[in-house]
Amino acid sequence: MTETYSKSRQRAEIAFGNVQTQFFAKNQAAEELESDAQSQQAKTLRLREARLAREHSSRVSATSALIAKRARAR
Repeated sequence: MTETYSKSRQRAEIAFGNVQTQFFAKNQAAEELESDAQSQQAKTLRLREARLAREHSSRVSATSALIAKRARAR
C-alpha cells in the first residue's frame, strides 16, 4: 500500500535521505582510512621484523667469521 505524502513531507524525506547518505558515506570513508592505517602499520611491523632478523643474521655470520679467522691465526 503506497501512501501519498504532502509536498513538504516528500521534500523532508528526500532531504533526510540525502543527509543519511552523506552520513553513511563519511562512515565508510572513515572505515577505509582506518583499514589503510592498520594495513600500513602491519606492513611496517613486518618490514621491521625482517630488517632486524637480517641484521641479526649478519651480525652472527660476521662474529662467526671473526672467530674462525682468529682460530686459524693461532
